[in-house]
Amino acid sequence: MTRLRSFRAAVAVPILFGTISASAHAPAPMPMALEMLEKGAWELTPRQPGEAPIKLCLGDPRQMIQVQHLRHRCTFHVIEDRPNHTTVHYSCPGEGHGRTTLRIETSRLAQIHTQGIAEAAPFVLAYEARRKGACR
Repeated sequence: MTRLRSFRAAVAVPILFGTISASAHAPAPMPMALEMLEKGAWELTPRQPGEAPIKLCLGDPRQMIQVQHLRHRCTFHVIEDRPNHTTVHYSCPGEGHGRTTLRIETSRLAQIHTQGIAEAAPFVLAYEARRKGACR
């Protein structure tokens, strides 16, 4: 009887931890709103004075989530997911984190509000994002 319990424990522990480990590293699903955005050249015009527009070639719509951390590998957690509106928290190990809300007006126009920490300093930014055409 003791051997049977030991065997069950020896089998159950790796299965349990394997399941937890796999789910912890599974990629987050793409928010519905991001699936509406057309790929191509986009320009993000800041709503605040003194900031320069951001031009990007949108391949992966998740780029819109982490505007302040475009060049970093980040993970994200979807807080709210509706067809034309999403709020996401993202984290970039060693680089910072943020919370972004996107409101999709059309497949070529979106409003982005983002805040968080980048380069050890807080940020709060808003952009109007417009598709400008094909990437060059």
